[in-house]
Amino acid sequence: MQIAFRTDASTQIGTGHVMRCLTLADALAIRGAQSVFVCREHPGHLLELIRARGHQAIALPLGDMPHDAHSEIDSAHAQWLGADWASDAQQTLAALQAEHVDWLIVDHYALDARWEKQLAGHCDKLMVIDDLADRPHACDLLLDQNWLGTAPDMRYAGLLPERCRTFLGPRYALLAPEYEKLRASMPERDGSIKRILVFMGGADAGNQTVKVMQALTDPAFEDLAVDVVVGMSHPDPAPIRDAAAKRPATTLHQGLPSLAKLMANADLMIGAGGSTAWERMCLGLPAIVIGIAQNQLAISRALMAADYIRFLGEKDVVTAADITDSIAAALKDHKGNHEQSLRCRELVTGTGATDIATILIAEASYNDSSLSY
Repeated sequence: MQIAFRTDASTQIGTGHVMRCLTLADALAIRGAQSVFVCREHPGHLLELIRARGHQAIALPLGDMPHDAHSEIDSAHAQWLGADWASDAQQTLAALQAEHVDWLIVDHYALDARWEKQLAGHCDKLMVIDDLADRPHACDLLLDQNWLGTAPDMRYAGLLPERCRTFLGPRYALLAPEYEKLRASMPERDGSIKRILVFMGGADAGNQTVKVMQALTDPAFEDLAVDVVVGMSHPDPAPIRDAAAKRPATTLHQGLPSLAKLMANADLMIGAGGSTAWERMCLGLPAIVIGIAQNQLAISRALMAADYIRFLGEKDVVTAADITDSIAAALKDHKGNHEQSLRCRELVTGTGATDIATILIAEASYNDSSLSY
């Protein structure tokens, strides 16, 4: 099987889209599929990481967005593409040398049904990975691993072809296999907190990690061990290194391929929304969450309302004092931490990547006729 991915990472976009696609590509590779990634060379791209994981990666050049690239139906994230959608479609076709693939998998907020229709003739099946439900798609399968409470199907009403199959919710979260394995071997958490993990995303918009480190300097937390992770696309890690060096019992980590072991060893995580939410929930790790991107806010609020996380709000309004108060409250709430851990484990099983890879292999083997648009 030949699989093509169109996705990007950057200091603006973050790394989550590429990382979850890599997880799916790895699961497909185990089943004999070959994957090629088409990614634009944004600052903070992950092309070398993709190649290091054993997949082909083709770079699209970064160009200026033309002034007339937007219309009234353009995505709110159109600027994330680094080109207009029509040019991107032609460049993607050229990168793939117009070869037919079994599945084309698109994970990009700036792409919608217009782009997908241009590529549909060059793949047997087209899959979209989305989080927003804010634009139409022309696809055979849609995956949205997010949780927003009840009636998830209604989010995509009127946005998908009639025959499109949907896989919705954290049951299908694309997690590396080590999370499922660790989950099976971990004892139940008792709710006490001795070790904290800090990770604010691959790019850490606004350097929120420094704010968290300020909170952790409070004398009340001096006995806590802290692991601080700097993301692969972080534009300015120096202040974090300085803050970590000044705090006792603090370990700085950079360039990690996975957070799984750190999550398993931690008792509380302070982090952003996004893909890492499902990783930590799979391992039952209680969390204090700060929203660093607009697309994370509604999901984080829904998770807070159902008592899956402690959500402090959007990064611009959260202060170091807010984080200090939330940590102090968590330290006292052993029972609440324990119960939150159990709820999280029930919501995210960790088998999503395996399940989706199996579905893609099975559906491609039938090679049904393409959708009509």
